[in-house]
Amino acid sequence: MAEKTLATLFHETLKDVYYAERKILKALPKMARGATSPKLKAAFEKHRDETEAHVERLQQVFDVLGKPAVARPATP
Repeated sequence: MAEKTLATLFHETLKDVYYAERKILKALPKMARGATSPKLKAAFEKHRDETEAHVERLQQVFDVLGKPAVARPATP
């Protein structure tokens, strides 16, 4: 097995985090629609806004690295 560099491991982890944030971003509106409590619905909507900002920042990190923003689920 080839040895991985710190840069390669960072890039792979970045893809994993990007994948997770995008999955959360997709699920949060569904969770908000299903919430029966107005406070819970508002919390899901606030979390969605925060997650959108996370995704944008991750895309900026990919840009700085000169890599495409690719989402990849973590592999065991």
